[in-house]
Parts: sequence; C-alpha cells; structure tokens
Amino acid sequence: MPWLVIIAAIVILILISLTATLVIQQDDDQVAQSDFDEARAAALASTHAPSIGNRNAPVHIVEFIDPACETCALFYPMVKNWLNEVPDKLRLSVRHVPFHNGSEYAVRVLEAARAQDMYWETLEAMLATQNQWTQNHTVIPERILPAIEGVGLNMARLETDMNNFDIKVRMEQDKKDAVLLKVRATPQYFVNGQELMEFGREQLAALVRQEIEKAEKAQ
Repeated sequence: MPWLVIIAAIVILILISLTATLVIQQDDDQVAQSDFDEARAAALASTHAPSIGNRNAPVHIVEFIDPACETCALFYPMVKNWLNEVPDKLRLSVRHVPFHNGSEYAVRVLEAARAQDMYWETLEAMLATQNQWTQNHTVIPERILPAIEGVGLNMARLETDMNNFDIKVRMEQDKKDAVLLKVRATPQYFVNGQELMEFGREQLAALVRQEIEKAEKAQ
C-alpha cells in the first residue's frame, strides 16, 4: 500500500539522519580530545618556565608552586636532593600560581630574578625566609626584598624588571595552564605528564622512582 511505502521511506530517512549525526558527533569528539591532548602536552612542556637539570633527562618533573605556600617550602629541598642524586635522569620545571593573598608580588620578584640569572638562588632564599615575609597566609610585599638581599641581586634593576611586560605574559601563561591542568592547590606535581593524584612525600617519590625505572628499562 502506498502509505506503507511512504512510512518506510520516512523511517529510513530518519535512520540515515541519526546515523550521520552520530558519526559527525564522534568525529567532533575525537577532534576535541585531540585538541585537548595537544594543549595539555604544550602546558606540561613548560618551555617558558625556569628549568633545572639535564634538558635531555628521561624524567621531567613539573611543579606548580606558590612562593608563599608553606608545603612548597617543605617539599622543594626534597626534590632538589633528588636532582643532585641523579642529575642525568631528572629535570625540574617550576610554574607559578599565586593562590595566597599578595603572592603575585612574590612571583614577580622571582620572574625578575631570571633576568639576572639568579632565579634558583632567589627561589631558595625566598622559601628559606618565607616566615619573614608572610603572615597568616598573606604576603607582606615590603618584607621580601630585605629578606633576600643576601642573594646578591641588583635590587634597583630587580624592581624595574618586575614591571616588564614579558613577566606579565609568563604569569598569565602559568595561570592559563594551571586552569587547563586543573591545578587547585600547591605544590602540584606532574611527572612525565602523570599527575600526582594522591599527595604526599612517599607518593611523589614512588611516582618519580617509577618513571626512572621505566626509562632505565627502555634503554
């Protein structure tokens, strides 16, 4: 009967349309996932960030840090010791996320120190004297420079460089990447792209050790 043919044709058209929609949606999802993976890889590459250790090291640790974070000050010496113990196998890149009140000033000090090739000395001095320039998890900006004067920085140049546009750009990139990677607290670690899901000294050590062992087996 003609009406049955018409109904069958309509059903076939609907099925074809649904199938095409599903295929398009799957393609869009694959593209979106690919774009996200590329953005995540670029964020973790941390090409603009201060980095220490062997550039060709098989294990790359990316640490998101707030210079006013007490836990960051406790963990940094441990990671530095690992770098000293196996310098050929580890590389550390530091990213800045100013979660604490007033921390943006502290980050600008660190970024400006890079222009004098004294970033790591400044970072260590700031973490070591953290209790001198923070109070109740709040940064007291005017206390930072006196606390790190022993580093040997040209303070006049430092204060000028702190306002440089390129520092603002790097800080914005760190914030953008922190959002992409869902960094909500510091310190946060990524080891060869793997996020430290359960925070702790032993957990971080285990993840680093695991990646070193993988690299050794792959040789």
